[in-house]
Amino acid sequence: MLIHTQMQGAKYVAPPDRWLRQYGRRIKTGAHPLVILQPMGPVMFVFDVSDTEPIDEKSTLPREVENPFEPSHGNVSKELGLTTENAKRDGVSVIEREAGSQSAGFICTVTKRKFLKVLKKSQPRPLFVSIPLRYELVLNSKHSSAARYATITHELGHLYCGHLGTPNKNWWPGRQTLAADICEFEAESVCYLVCKRLGIDNPSDQYLSGYMKKHADTPPISLDGVMKAAGLIEKMGCERLKPRNLKQ
Repeated sequence: MLIHTQMQGAKYVAPPDRWLRQYGRRIKTGAHPLVILQPMGPVMFVFDVSDTEPIDEKSTLPREVENPFEPSHGNVSKELGLTTENAKRDGVSVIEREAGSQSAGFICTVTKRKFLKVLKKSQPRPLFVSIPLRYELVLNSKHSSAARYATITHELGHLYCGHLGTPNKNWWPGRQTLAADICEFEAESVCYLVCKRLGIDNPSDQYLSGYMKKHADTPPISLDGVMKAAGLIEKMGCERLKPRNLKQ
Protein backbone atom coordinates (compact mmCIF):
# COMPACT_ATOMS: atom_id res chain seq x y z
CA MET A 1 0.00 0.00 0.00
CA LEU A 2 2.81 2.41 0.88
CA ILE A 3 4.58 1.67 -2.41
CA HIS A 4 1.43 2.20 -4.48
CA THR A 5 0.61 5.54 -2.86
CA GLN A 6 4.15 6.83 -3.51
CA MET A 7 4.62 5.59 -7.09
CA GLN A 8 1.86 4.26 -9.30
CA GLY A 9 2.95 1.20 -11.25
CA ALA A 10 5.80 0.30 -8.89
CA LYS A 11 5.71 -3.47 -8.41
CA TYR A 12 9.24 -4.85 -8.54
CA VAL A 13 11.10 -3.08 -5.72
CA ALA A 14 14.12 -3.85 -3.54
CA PRO A 15 16.74 -2.04 -1.44
CA PRO A 16 19.99 -1.01 -3.20
CA ASP A 17 22.09 -3.81 -1.70
CA ARG A 18 19.68 -6.49 -2.93
CA TRP A 19 19.47 -4.99 -6.42
CA LEU A 20 23.28 -5.13 -6.61
CA ARG A 21 23.85 -8.47 -4.88
CA GLN A 22 21.12 -10.56 -6.52
CA TYR A 23 20.47 -8.81 -9.82
CA GLY A 24 23.68 -6.93 -10.66
CA ARG A 25 21.88 -3.57 -10.89
CA ARG A 26 22.70 -0.19 -9.43
CA ILE A 27 20.45 2.73 -8.57
CA LYS A 28 20.26 5.51 -11.17
CA THR A 29 21.54 8.96 -10.24
CA GLY A 30 18.71 11.12 -8.93
CA ALA A 31 16.33 8.21 -8.28
CA HIS A 32 13.75 8.73 -5.55
CA PRO A 33 13.52 6.06 -2.82
CA LEU A 34 10.22 4.61 -1.68
CA VAL A 35 9.64 4.24 2.06
CA ILE A 36 8.16 1.02 3.47
CA LEU A 37 7.83 -0.46 6.94
CA GLN A 38 10.79 -2.64 7.91
CA PRO A 39 10.26 -5.97 9.71
CA MET A 40 11.63 -5.69 13.26
CA GLY A 41 12.50 -2.06 12.64
CA PRO A 42 11.09 1.37 11.73
CA VAL A 43 11.36 1.96 7.97
CA MET A 44 13.53 1.01 5.01
CA PHE A 45 14.13 2.47 1.55
CA VAL A 46 13.49 0.57 -1.67
CA PHE A 47 13.68 1.45 -5.37
CA ASP A 48 11.50 0.43 -8.31
CA VAL A 49 13.16 -1.48 -11.13
CA SER A 50 12.65 1.54 -13.40
CA ASP A 51 15.08 3.45 -11.16
CA THR A 52 17.84 0.87 -11.62
CA GLU A 53 20.29 0.06 -14.40
CA PRO A 54 22.47 -3.00 -15.10
CA ILE A 55 26.15 -2.86 -14.24
CA ASP A 56 26.87 -5.02 -17.31
CA GLU A 57 25.02 -6.66 -20.20
CA LYS A 58 24.62 -9.87 -18.18
CA SER A 59 22.36 -8.09 -15.67
CA THR A 60 19.32 -7.63 -17.89
CA LEU A 61 15.86 -8.57 -16.66
CA PRO A 62 12.86 -9.96 -18.57
CA ARG A 63 11.14 -7.31 -20.67
CA GLU A 64 7.83 -7.75 -18.84
CA VAL A 65 9.59 -6.81 -15.59
CA GLU A 66 11.90 -4.00 -16.65
CA ASN A 67 10.05 -2.26 -19.49
CA PRO A 68 6.85 -4.03 -20.60
CA PHE A 69 5.57 -1.07 -22.65
CA GLU A 70 8.70 -0.28 -24.65
CA PRO A 71 8.32 -0.86 -28.42
CA SER A 72 10.80 -3.34 -29.85
CA HIS A 73 11.28 -1.15 -32.93
CA GLY A 74 10.41 2.31 -34.21
CA ASN A 75 10.72 5.99 -33.32
CA VAL A 76 8.60 9.12 -33.47
CA SER A 77 9.50 12.69 -34.31
CA LYS A 78 6.76 15.33 -34.42
CA GLU A 79 3.87 12.92 -33.83
CA LEU A 80 3.91 12.99 -30.03
CA GLY A 81 4.03 16.78 -29.76
CA LEU A 82 1.37 17.34 -32.42
CA THR A 83 -0.96 14.78 -30.90
CA THR A 84 -0.53 16.39 -27.48
CA GLU A 85 -1.43 19.82 -28.87
CA ASN A 86 -4.33 18.55 -30.98
CA ALA A 87 -5.80 16.72 -27.98
CA LYS A 88 -6.47 20.12 -26.39
CA ARG A 89 -9.20 20.82 -28.95
CA ASP A 90 -11.26 18.10 -27.25
CA GLY A 91 -10.45 19.31 -23.75
CA VAL A 92 -7.67 16.78 -23.13
CA SER A 93 -4.69 17.90 -21.06
CA VAL A 94 -1.67 15.61 -21.48
CA ILE A 95 0.52 15.41 -18.36
CA GLU A 96 3.81 13.58 -17.85
CA ARG A 97 4.66 12.12 -14.42
CA GLU A 98 7.17 9.64 -13.07
CA ALA A 99 5.69 6.18 -12.49
CA GLY A 100 6.83 2.62 -11.93
CA SER A 101 7.70 0.10 -14.60
CA GLN A 102 4.21 -1.42 -14.67
CA SER A 103 2.37 1.83 -15.44
CA ALA A 104 2.25 3.40 -18.90
CA GLY A 105 -0.50 5.94 -18.32
CA PHE A 106 -4.23 6.49 -18.14
CA ILE A 107 -7.02 8.88 -19.12
CA CYS A 108 -9.85 10.06 -16.88
CA THR A 109 -12.62 12.65 -16.81
CA VAL A 110 -12.17 15.73 -14.64
CA THR A 111 -14.54 18.28 -13.18
CA LYS A 112 -12.05 21.10 -12.67
CA ARG A 113 -13.25 24.49 -13.87
CA LYS A 114 -10.22 25.12 -16.06
CA PHE A 115 -9.67 25.98 -19.71
CA LEU A 116 -7.10 25.05 -22.33
CA LYS A 117 -5.77 27.54 -24.86
CA VAL A 118 -6.02 26.29 -28.44
CA LEU A 119 -4.58 28.11 -31.45
CA LYS A 120 -7.37 28.97 -33.88
CA LYS A 121 -5.27 30.82 -36.46
CA SER A 122 -1.75 32.21 -36.63
CA GLN A 123 -2.16 34.93 -39.26
CA PRO A 124 -2.16 37.91 -39.28
CA ARG A 125 -1.58 37.45 -35.55
CA PRO A 126 -2.08 34.45 -33.24
CA LEU A 127 -5.68 33.96 -32.11
CA PHE A 128 -6.50 31.49 -29.34
CA VAL A 129 -9.80 30.04 -28.14
CA SER A 130 -10.57 28.64 -24.69
CA ILE A 131 -11.67 24.99 -24.47
CA PRO A 132 -13.10 23.57 -21.21
CA LEU A 133 -10.86 21.00 -19.56
CA ARG A 134 -12.71 17.68 -19.74
CA TYR A 135 -10.05 14.96 -19.51
CA GLU A 136 -6.55 14.41 -18.16
CA LEU A 137 -4.24 11.97 -19.92
CA VAL A 138 -1.19 10.97 -17.87
CA LEU A 139 1.98 9.53 -19.44
CA ASN A 140 4.95 7.91 -17.71
CA SER A 141 7.76 10.44 -18.13
CA LYS A 142 10.39 7.68 -17.72
CA HIS A 143 9.35 6.05 -20.99
CA SER A 144 10.84 6.76 -24.40
CA SER A 145 9.02 9.01 -26.85
CA ALA A 146 7.91 5.96 -28.86
CA ALA A 147 6.47 4.29 -25.74
CA ARG A 148 4.71 7.50 -24.71
CA TYR A 149 3.26 7.86 -28.20
CA ALA A 150 1.95 4.29 -28.09
CA THR A 151 0.38 5.08 -24.72
CA ILE A 152 -1.27 8.29 -25.89
CA THR A 153 -2.75 6.48 -28.91
CA HIS A 154 -4.12 3.77 -26.63
CA GLU A 155 -5.70 6.22 -24.19
CA LEU A 156 -7.11 8.43 -26.96
CA GLY A 157 -8.45 5.21 -28.47
CA HIS A 158 -10.51 4.80 -25.30
CA LEU A 159 -11.73 8.38 -25.64
CA TYR A 160 -12.65 8.40 -29.32
CA CYS A 161 -14.27 4.96 -29.16
CA GLY A 162 -16.61 6.54 -26.62
CA HIS A 163 -15.54 4.59 -23.53
CA LEU A 164 -15.54 7.77 -21.42
CA GLY A 165 -18.75 9.09 -22.93
CA THR A 166 -18.81 12.14 -25.18
CA PRO A 167 -19.28 15.90 -24.79
CA ASN A 168 -20.95 16.01 -28.21
CA LYS A 169 -22.42 13.01 -30.05
CA ASN A 170 -21.49 14.65 -33.37
CA TRP A 171 -17.79 14.36 -32.46
CA TRP A 172 -17.73 10.72 -31.34
CA PRO A 173 -20.34 8.36 -29.83
CA GLY A 174 -20.92 7.79 -26.14
CA ARG A 175 -20.40 4.09 -25.32
CA GLN A 176 -19.40 4.19 -21.65
CA THR A 177 -21.52 1.15 -20.69
CA LEU A 178 -19.37 -1.36 -22.61
CA ALA A 179 -17.71 -4.28 -20.82
CA ALA A 180 -14.06 -3.81 -19.83
CA ASP A 181 -12.72 -6.47 -22.22
CA ILE A 182 -14.44 -4.81 -25.19
CA CYS A 183 -12.99 -1.41 -24.24
CA GLU A 184 -9.47 -2.79 -23.92
CA PHE A 185 -9.68 -4.74 -27.17
CA GLU A 186 -10.86 -1.66 -29.05
CA ALA A 187 -8.20 0.62 -27.53
CA GLU A 188 -5.44 -1.90 -28.20
CA SER A 189 -6.67 -2.31 -31.78
CA VAL A 190 -6.55 1.46 -32.30
CA CYS A 191 -3.05 1.60 -30.84
CA TYR A 192 -1.88 -1.30 -33.00
CA LEU A 193 -3.21 0.22 -36.23
CA VAL A 194 -1.78 3.70 -35.63
CA CYS A 195 1.63 2.49 -34.43
CA LYS A 196 1.98 -0.20 -37.09
CA ARG A 197 1.42 2.33 -39.89
CA LEU A 198 4.12 4.49 -38.32
CA GLY A 199 6.57 1.58 -38.07
CA ILE A 200 6.37 1.22 -34.28
CA ASP A 201 6.25 -2.38 -33.01
CA ASN A 202 4.59 -1.92 -29.63
CA PRO A 203 3.21 -4.73 -27.41
CA SER A 204 -0.44 -4.26 -28.53
CA ASP A 205 -0.21 -7.26 -30.83
CA GLN A 206 0.81 -9.41 -27.86
CA TYR A 207 -2.31 -8.38 -25.95
CA LEU A 208 -4.57 -9.02 -28.96
CA SER A 209 -3.04 -12.41 -29.75
CA GLY A 210 -3.02 -13.34 -26.05
CA TYR A 211 -6.73 -12.60 -25.83
CA MET A 212 -7.45 -14.83 -28.81
CA LYS A 213 -5.51 -17.71 -27.23
CA LYS A 214 -7.78 -17.56 -24.18
CA HIS A 215 -11.08 -16.96 -25.99
CA ALA A 216 -12.68 -18.66 -28.95
CA ASP A 217 -14.05 -15.45 -30.45
CA THR A 218 -13.15 -11.77 -30.52
CA PRO A 219 -15.33 -9.55 -28.32
CA PRO A 220 -18.19 -7.71 -30.09
CA ILE A 221 -16.19 -4.58 -30.89
CA SER A 222 -17.24 -1.75 -33.18
CA LEU A 223 -14.98 -2.04 -36.22
CA ASP A 224 -16.32 1.28 -37.50
CA GLY A 225 -15.50 2.96 -34.19
CA VAL A 226 -11.98 1.51 -34.15
CA MET A 227 -11.23 2.62 -37.71
CA LYS A 228 -12.60 6.14 -37.17
CA ALA A 229 -10.65 6.56 -33.94
CA ALA A 230 -7.43 5.27 -35.53
CA GLY A 231 -7.86 7.59 -38.51
CA LEU A 232 -8.40 10.63 -36.31
CA ILE A 233 -5.44 9.89 -34.03
CA GLU A 234 -3.19 9.27 -37.03
CA LYS A 235 -4.24 12.65 -38.45
CA MET A 236 -3.59 14.32 -35.08
CA GLY A 237 0.05 13.27 -35.33
CA CYS A 238 0.52 14.66 -38.84
CA GLU A 239 -0.93 18.18 -38.83
CA ARG A 240 -2.33 20.92 -36.61
CA LEU A 241 -6.11 20.54 -36.55
CA LYS A 242 -8.59 23.39 -36.22
CA PRO A 243 -10.65 23.73 -33.00
CA ARG A 244 -13.97 21.93 -32.86
CA ASN A 245 -17.11 23.80 -33.82
CA LEU A 246 -18.80 23.99 -30.42
CA LYS A 247 -22.16 24.81 -32.03
CA GLN A 248 -22.34 21.51 -33.91
